[in-house]
Amino acid sequence: MRVGSNTHVYEVAEGWAKWPASVEVGYTHGIVTDSEDRVYIFHTGRPSIAVFTEQGDFIRAFGEQFEGGAHGFYLHKEDIGEVLYITDTSRCNMVKLTLDGEVLLTLGTPEGDMYDAERRYVPTDVAVGTNGDIYVSDGYGESWVHQYDKTGGYIRSWGGKGSEIGQFNSPHGISVNLRGSEEEIYVADRGNHRVQVFTPDGEFKRLFDKDMDLPCSFFFYKDEMYFPDLHSRYTIFDKNDTLITHLGEDQQAYKQEGWPNLPKAYYRVDRFSSPHGVCVDSKGNVYAAEWISDGRVTKLLRV
Repeated sequence: MRVGSNTHVYEVAEGWAKWPASVEVGYTHGIVTDSEDRVYIFHTGRPSIAVFTEQGDFIRAFGEQFEGGAHGFYLHKEDIGEVLYITDTSRCNMVKLTLDGEVLLTLGTPEGDMYDAERRYVPTDVAVGTNGDIYVSDGYGESWVHQYDKTGGYIRSWGGKGSEIGQFNSPHGISVNLRGSEEEIYVADRGNHRVQVFTPDGEFKRLFDKDMDLPCSFFFYKDEMYFPDLHSRYTIFDKNDTLITHLGEDQQAYKQEGWPNLPKAYYRVDRFSSPHGVCVDSKGNVYAAEWISDGRVTKLLRV
């Protein structure tokens, strides 16, 4: 079974992930691969971080403390090695971890007048700049982007809820774009059906909104950008942020009663229902994680 078109065609690796009985799988929200192409899946079950070989064999699991809140998931290469940055929507924090689960840094609710008892901080994604600055998007709270230095020192915030330029309606995903001559911050402004682009200091540069509906997050691979569109497809853009292809599009899925948790008989291996996370390994294979109560992860082998 294949998905994609033209230059980007993939074979579906059916039944790829071999989940053990020891892991109670929840909503599969984030997915990343390390330098050895091991796959890390971040889900709301317990333990919340599960590690697999590229063949889908289970290696280990950790991260019990993120049960119920697992959401944003980012792997970053630093001087100390590869580390994980996560956001937890239940505990409302951002945590930096080693690949073995050792906690290196925790950032809670930013200080200031943006939040109070009624205005909650609920971070959904995190990214890291080339100088180590940390960017956290408050996608389920008050729609701010917060910037910190590499030690967790607060620098600035921008955005706030709205539809004007520079404002957000659920900045669900955030990433650092290094494909051009200048470093840029990409924000998946999901509720406004668009992507906004900023300088590393939070100055607005541009936006684009074609060929997307509800963009969730980003993954940059070579000159391409991959993103999950919650309304039932994965999308690949080229270096100019124009469409290459959609993967596994099913425009009927999100219109079904009970979505995203549809009857198992509805799902097809070559169609997606509720895309939430995506990554690409060193060989160009795509891993897709969907927002479904008992999890759904698909591997697409580049043809």
